[in-house]
Amino acid sequence: MRTTGDHNDVEAAPPEAPTRRKILKRAALTTGLAAIGLGTARPAHAAEDGTLTTTALTTTALTTTARMAGTSLTLTLRDGTLHWSARRNGRTVIDTSSLGLRLADGTVLGTDVTLTGAHRGTIHRTWKPVYGRNARVTDHYQEHRWNLRDNATGIRFGVRIRAYRTGVALRYVLFDEGKGNATTTTLTIADELTTFTFPTGTTVYSARDENAYELVAPHAIPVTGTSTTDNGPLTDLPLTATLSDGLIACVCESSRVNFPRLMLSSTDGQPNALSAFLMEHTARGTGPVETSTTVTTPFATPWRAVVIGSTHAELVDSAELVLNLAPESVLDDTSWIRPGKVFRCELSTAAGLAGVDFAVERGLQYIEYDAGWYGPEFTTLDATTPIAAINMPSVMSYAASKGIGVFLYVNRLALTDADALFALYKGWGAAGIKLGFINDGTRSMTDQIITWAATAAHHRLLIDMHDDVRPFGFERTYPNYISLEGVRGNEQFPTATHNVTLPFARNIGGPMDYTICYGQSRDKTTNAHQMAMAAVYYQPLNFLFWYDKPSKYANTGNWPGLPWFNAVPVTWDESRTLAGAIGEYIVVARRSGDTWYLGAMTNETARTLSIPLNFLDGDGDGDTTYTATVYADGEPGSSPFRTPVVVSTATVGPDTTLDVVMAAAGGQAIVLTPNS
Repeated sequence: MRTTGDHNDVEAAPPEAPTRRKILKRAALTTGLAAIGLGTARPAHAAEDGTLTTTALTTTALTTTARMAGTSLTLTLRDGTLHWSARRNGRTVIDTSSLGLRLADGTVLGTDVTLTGAHRGTIHRTWKPVYGRNARVTDHYQEHRWNLRDNATGIRFGVRIRAYRTGVALRYVLFDEGKGNATTTTLTIADELTTFTFPTGTTVYSARDENAYELVAPHAIPVTGTSTTDNGPLTDLPLTATLSDGLIACVCESSRVNFPRLMLSSTDGQPNALSAFLMEHTARGTGPVETSTTVTTPFATPWRAVVIGSTHAELVDSAELVLNLAPESVLDDTSWIRPGKVFRCELSTAAGLAGVDFAVERGLQYIEYDAGWYGPEFTTLDATTPIAAINMPSVMSYAASKGIGVFLYVNRLALTDADALFALYKGWGAAGIKLGFINDGTRSMTDQIITWAATAAHHRLLIDMHDDVRPFGFERTYPNYISLEGVRGNEQFPTATHNVTLPFARNIGGPMDYTICYGQSRDKTTNAHQMAMAAVYYQPLNFLFWYDKPSKYANTGNWPGLPWFNAVPVTWDESRTLAGAIGEYIVVARRSGDTWYLGAMTNETARTLSIPLNFLDGDGDGDTTYTATVYADGEPGSSPFRTPVVVSTATVGPDTTLDVVMAAAGGQAIVLTPNS
């Protein structure tokens, strides 16, 4: 991005090859600079208009609007006070809402300010993720920047706004108060005053920790929390809102560095508004309480993003906005990062060896030893020695000989020296680590999560963080940070309604570790519904057959869905959401190479959806035919789990419309293979 004017508004330079010392330092520094946009300028790839021009100021220049393809974000300064709003094709998404930061000394930045400078520009580029929903991502936005001065204190700060076709985003920038570049200053932030005022008639999907979603009005977020956690009418992000005129929007955060996690809260006296709440406790109430955050200027807060869909299906396909707002990868070599499917083994050598064989047979890439492999996780704080039942060198050697990687689980209590522990595991031959009971929330935990990801990257280990962690786009910055939980997953055996809410809510923010449970009698869904998750959900690390042993599937004739799991990938060249309504149903098609994988899921209502296959006409000639292998619900059983999977094949093409028939809590999984 080229720039004129403020030197603080340029992109970060590409990182040099990481060493252990550099990568750990960059966990706290480089990503922060990339987040604010400081450093040496980097030209935008395929830039359409990369120059940021300075806008002349007049006494009436108090409103600026960033626009992109029908989506707009307006920043307003009226009587010294900042506000914002957002629209899609002339319809209100966010009505007039507050902006500002409250400092620990009581200063409020945003209620008595003067505009001192303005910049605007348009960027159009594409980039290639290591893995993702699509092989290439388009980053096309218009950005406006206001430089401001607080009239009471003279503190200089700014607001940056962006409009994408897929949504809008904003963040605050605190400028360096030192003379030139000789010194830096610190400021202590107590609260963020951003509000999100929705149009009348909006309902939101509220969930905290691993609770189920509740559909409520903005003013009615349930009161949750305890004496040792943040308490109040609080909801985690991502937070999805359905607007009365058919629009749907999802509030997310991206590029969270040196800052606490954002929650949203109902607002007294503002029935349609949710306000920002910076977490002071960890999610589950352990560790010190942090009521404020001291930052070194220049500093940028995380992006507050609103992903917008004119239809519910469009919202799902707009999720890459969160990645576009995150810092670029700091890893020069990502060739060792391999997304894949994982099988959890029982805690013995024999189970590990059998798990490797099962992984080879079922087309999986990894096995995992979960909690207990080094002893009881809450009383055994030494995670360097396996229990007697596991001969780790034997399992690691056998797995390597078969091309299967091994993940090891570690409770956070054993992470007293992550660098030494990760080095040990890498020496054993491990491919990844799964961290358990991670308590996200405070600024310290944000820093810790990024440091763990950086340390794992140094040792070429993938990392999967479990429990109440929430996404903020850093799978782009550290692509080895391949998955996280932060969801009411299949370990809880949730309802089908919950399952068809996730693609429009939690999964918008980033990858999620959900643990598909095919063939489980405790499922509240059909087996075809569970199968479809592998295409519907974005899960670059996909744990399958979660509660099972390999012996369960020895008679493959009893399990007709196995070939689907053998074949289905976890990362994609192209993704399209073909139909959907939050909490009701969804149909997603994803392409890997020239093969498409289609997943359809419904809630507790049986339904038939007519799905055109015109997306198959990739070359535009309409001549290619495909063999559709359809895994569908059979005659409904006495419970959803007892509904059989029925397999059929058909020849289809771009002119075909499929009738996707789903039982209550059911689904379909379809492989579309081109005919030569």
